[in-house]
Amino acid sequence: MARSALVLGGGMVGVSTAWHLIQKGYDVTLVERGEPGRETSYGNAGLIQREAVEPYAFPHDLMKLVQVAFKRGNDVNYRWGDLLAIAPKLAEYWWNSSPRRYGVARTGFEALIRHCLSEHEAMVEAAGAADLVEKQGWTQIFRTEKGFEDGAARARYFAREFGVDSRILDPSALAREEPALRRRMTGGVQWTTPWSVKDPGALVQRYAEAFVKAGGHIVHGDARTLANLSSGWTVQTADGPVSAEQAVIALGPWSSDLTEAMGYRFPLFVKRGYHRHFKWDGKLNNPMIDTDAGVALLPMARGLRVTTGAEFARRDAPPCWRQIRESERLARGMLDIGEGVEATPWIGSRPCVADMLPIIGEASGHTGLWFHFGHAHQGFTLGPATGRLCAELMKGETPYIDPLPYRPGRFRTGRRAFTI
Repeated sequence: MARSALVLGGGMVGVSTAWHLIQKGYDVTLVERGEPGRETSYGNAGLIQREAVEPYAFPHDLMKLVQVAFKRGNDVNYRWGDLLAIAPKLAEYWWNSSPRRYGVARTGFEALIRHCLSEHEAMVEAAGAADLVEKQGWTQIFRTEKGFEDGAARARYFAREFGVDSRILDPSALAREEPALRRRMTGGVQWTTPWSVKDPGALVQRYAEAFVKAGGHIVHGDARTLANLSSGWTVQTADGPVSAEQAVIALGPWSSDLTEAMGYRFPLFVKRGYHRHFKWDGKLNNPMIDTDAGVALLPMARGLRVTTGAEFARRDAPPCWRQIRESERLARGMLDIGEGVEATPWIGSRPCVADMLPIIGEASGHTGLWFHFGHAHQGFTLGPATGRLCAELMKGETPYIDPLPYRPGRFRTGRRAFTI
């Protein structure tokens, strides 16, 4: 039985995997090019979303498709120059979003989400990170009557089917709940079960410190140097080559760089997102997401974080500031905020799979190589839950949830003969 592992990637998913492996007695080295929690895991809404039992589907509604096509909303944007390159994977995403196929994705996604709080709880306690976490939920707000009606119906459905608690707030109740709002909304849904984090990057760093305290090692290195040995795997680092019996690719949106070089073809793409912090002296009782407008308002350690919806583009394409500028305009219409804290907004990419489920399991053509990526919008939420699953599979234990929906073999990867 293998007892040593390399984990490639220092985001929430990689750090959580490394921590769980340490708990199982492994000798673990985490390989990260920078500092843990400074990439995709840093730039998010900072929510641990117990209510997120449904993955984001590609819209099939004609009116919504027209809105997206003509860029009439702020929740979705795309870059014309990138569409040809990403169109095949978006087509597969659309195909998997049909009602029958989407039901399969939702079942697999909900099986993970139901464990997100308990698995974070264990890591928060180990990391002494309770000061970073608020357990009061967040509020979804609506601008239109239809949006509010649909949101309230969805909340009632989630309560009935998945046991997710919420409070439905009419316009007056929402105004009383959040007096800092300058604009009267049509209503809101307060999701009471999720947690919010005042500094997402700091939480990942705390988890990484807990990993080191438990005996793990963090080194700076380039995951692209991963090589197969007769006894396992090795990677080049600033401290020289480091080897282990097993290796985990947990590189988020960069996972495809390595998997494709090794001959694996998964339907991976990214959704890009932007955020910026603003000076703000006000108070929100809960973080808020304006669903109709595609903007989130999140009190955090650096100020009020304002985020965008999704942008379909190549991962390394130049930034397009359209969405974050519109998000700032919308935020100023709702709250009395000050100047931006950063000179330029942050931009990052969410690692997505066309069937909306992460890829977790051993590689078909390389013994001891494990895949753990593709969490889309919920890597921050699901890292500890899927980290536990990945660690159990690696050790050969009976997994705490059925791993079948996430297996790499569900795709025809088209893997060619390849030796590294």
